[in-house]
Amino acid sequence: MKILKLLISLLALSSLGACAAAERLTQIGQAPALSSIENPTAQEGYRPVVMPMPQPEVVSYQPNSLFRNGARGFFKDQRARRVGDILTVKITIADRAAISNETARSRKSVNSAGVGGVLGSIFNNVVPGLGGSSAIDVNSGVTDGGNGSVNRAENLETSVAAVVTQILPNGNLVIEGRQEVRVNFEVRDLLIAGIVRPEDINADNTIASSKIAEARIAYGGRGQITDVQQPRYGQQVLDAILPF
Repeated sequence: MKILKLLISLLALSSLGACAAAERLTQIGQAPALSSIENPTAQEGYRPVVMPMPQPEVVSYQPNSLFRNGARGFFKDQRARRVGDILTVKITIADRAAISNETARSRKSVNSAGVGGVLGSIFNNVVPGLGGSSAIDVNSGVTDGGNGSVNRAENLETSVAAVVTQILPNGNLVIEGRQEVRVNFEVRDLLIAGIVRPEDINADNTIASSKIAEARIAYGGRGQITDVQQPRYGQQVLDAILPF
């Protein structure tokens, strides 16, 4: 049954690959077509954006005052502090690790016992080749050696806007942001999530990635270039099921 399911999956993947290949063959020698201007809300699969929003506040005015509650101006702190607010995360990762270990161990044992004379006297020299000068020698030796090294370097520097999705009971903010950039047929994804203290947010409403607790930073891509760098589906299936 498992083999049948695997064969069905392989056939489905092959059909999808054939359709994609046929579409690419029709575009040989032609410039990529530009899409027409259409109403984005009328497109198939359109979904309105739903983001966490703060609790609505009733607007009230004070007599002889230009200020009102909930206003975003007039010397008010513009740093993110409520659910739905936006802040900029400056991601700076410059890590380098170099580790080298080497281990060597050696042990040698030599044991000798002259028991030939005793055995010869007991058996009256019946045992051939066992004389008074015979002895038993035992030699053993163990030698182990190993070495390993790690040399890794990572460098990432960029900025991304994140949204406050939750306020914890102690006042810390849970943030999450995602950025997608498409160039030709390659999409680069950047994901940032974590917990920040309101005190660590700078006056310009930015925060360094090093001050984010439980930080989750993902930077990758998808598209034609990434697809070429990945093994084919058949190879991935074989790698998953082959025991050797």
